[in-house]
Amino acid sequence: MTSLKEICRGLPLNPLPENRGRRKGIPHAPVRTPNLTAQEKKLALRNALRYFPPEIQKKLVLEFAEELRLYGHIYMYRFFPDIEMRAYPIKDYPCKTKSAAAIMLMIMNNLDPSVAQFPQELVTYGGNGQVFSNWAQFWLVMQYLSEMTEEQTLVMYSGHPLGLFPSHRYAPRLIITNGMVIPNYSTRDEYEKMFALGVTMYGQMTAGSYCYIGPQGIVHGTVLTVLNAGRRYLKAEDLSGKVFVTSGLGGMSGAQAKAAVIAGCVGIIAEVDEAALLKRYKQGWLMEISNNLDHCIARLRYDFDYQCLQLAITSASYSLYYIDARKNKIALSLGYHGNVVDLWERLVYELDTTGELLVDLGSDQTSCHNPFSGGYYPVQLGFEEAKQLLSTNPGKFRTMVQESLRRHVAAINRLADKGMFFWDYGNAFLLEAQRAGDNFEYFFPSLFSGRIGDIFSLGFGPFRWVCTSGDPQDLATADSIAMSVLEDSIRQGVSTSVKQQYHDNIRWIREAGRHSLVVGSQARILYSDQRGRVSIAMAINRAISEGRIKVCLFPLDMSPGNSFSLTDMAVQNFVGDAFRGATWVALHNGGGVGWGEVINGGFGLVLDGSTEAEERAKMMLSWDVSNGVARRCWSGNDYAYETICQAMKENVTLKVTLPQKVVDEDILEQALQS
Repeated sequence: MTSLKEICRGLPLNPLPENRGRRKGIPHAPVRTPNLTAQEKKLALRNALRYFPPEIQKKLVLEFAEELRLYGHIYMYRFFPDIEMRAYPIKDYPCKTKSAAAIMLMIMNNLDPSVAQFPQELVTYGGNGQVFSNWAQFWLVMQYLSEMTEEQTLVMYSGHPLGLFPSHRYAPRLIITNGMVIPNYSTRDEYEKMFALGVTMYGQMTAGSYCYIGPQGIVHGTVLTVLNAGRRYLKAEDLSGKVFVTSGLGGMSGAQAKAAVIAGCVGIIAEVDEAALLKRYKQGWLMEISNNLDHCIARLRYDFDYQCLQLAITSASYSLYYIDARKNKIALSLGYHGNVVDLWERLVYELDTTGELLVDLGSDQTSCHNPFSGGYYPVQLGFEEAKQLLSTNPGKFRTMVQESLRRHVAAINRLADKGMFFWDYGNAFLLEAQRAGDNFEYFFPSLFSGRIGDIFSLGFGPFRWVCTSGDPQDLATADSIAMSVLEDSIRQGVSTSVKQQYHDNIRWIREAGRHSLVVGSQARILYSDQRGRVSIAMAINRAISEGRIKVCLFPLDMSPGNSFSLTDMAVQNFVGDAFRGATWVALHNGGGVGWGEVINGGFGLVLDGSTEAEERAKMMLSWDVSNGVARRCWSGNDYAYETICQAMKENVTLKVTLPQKVVDEDILEQALQS
């Protein structure tokens, strides 16, 4: 077994590790079909061999060529490290700076098999959210980080460590860009080719920036989304007995099961991949699993008939207690092993035959940013059959996916006609359905529209922290500090809208501790505004200096993505965070909705109890939030207008250009007719 010290010595070349290829017993990424020409295949091999001296290239080139032929990418399986991949306590990393050790911890957390979707292909979540493009990059990065001083910055180009460059102690220790290609080349087909060539990669939002904290990161956002959807669409503060139907139990989507229970509703989540479903069940994130649609429907009935009674008697895993979960308002998460289209169409059948609408809220978290490469599986085929078709006939696979999407939306339209409320979860589901030629009967809002989008305009957004000691007690202390800060803010006086979000987040932290949400690093997430983020960071930093939290802890965040087709906001946050004190910054093409569809930024900030760390937190976190809110204000959002005006009152050095409203809309029409 390799040690952390050995991991930091650089590429293991003498002797070369044994090439054991793809390991059995773990999930693997779908086979890619980049359709390279003969010359492009040579270029891919040449690019991969750049990491190795000439004397071993002849040995490596044959296996790299085989990987390219079999899997569509050169992962360098020979160099898959023989180590227990996990977030070790920060003190265990052989580094010269705490910042470098914190980055190492997060890299290994992203690749932890309990966290990562396809660990051997360096995919954290979403089917293709890469940490690195190949394993040579992992070894080099760990070596660089172990050598780094406070006067150096590591520069990452789409997974490739360009090197350590002289800087200064106030500069970021790490600068990351992923997929920054010319817009004309920012298409899926070009991506598949460029990734196969080893010249770029898709880092999602938090995979390629080393900020992923496991599915908990999206549990919180999903809880708030479901709660706010209930308020907006069902006019309900209490979701007990309400049914939420969705799909996906992978790296990010796996959060939906826990979120449904925390929100208090009955959640049925479909998943085609049995391995993903069983992983969440074994982790305790699903209360029940079933491959039987009759059982799923029985769980939603207000009464049970003889058939349901027989089902309960003949299956030891089902009980009469659970048969009427909806009627008795029992919070439940049920994983359905099957295609969600079958589930939606069965719900339509029940509506048509009995007149009963069994679902109140619906969404989707399949990886529709990547629909034709394993992110979405067509209902016409079983899972294994579909995977085979994907590798042998990608054109036919694409056609079947689009047919499936049309059926998917047709069923949703039918249920929406009777009062079910559906929203796009920002995963490009509705975008891909539209591209498949679907005509929507109803406007299905995205995650960011309406009341849910207003959360962001109030300055609220995801704010994570990681206890680098690995001690659960440190996390419990940090949770308590965060709750106290939010409660104090409420007592000091905030607007009604902000108060509601603070209460939701206080509820979230209490529930998070009860539901064992930690997978991988000892981490937590909440949504907070500028005031809350800065106050929480400062309070935690003081707790570290006072010894109440043992070692350094750091917040992580995703900076705002682009607004429509404009990317200024994400790029400005990336640059502004860098010179205001972030420990590392990242900028990605793709975000969570797909290559070429969005630009996202991200950062990490180490808190070590020092006065300097507190000043960095104040400066950087204030900018990161205010920049996004100011942009939303300029776009015309009233909540953002009020929020940025309040921020300017609290800080006289903040001066934002405010929009003037067009009061008389008639002048626009008159001007065009003149």
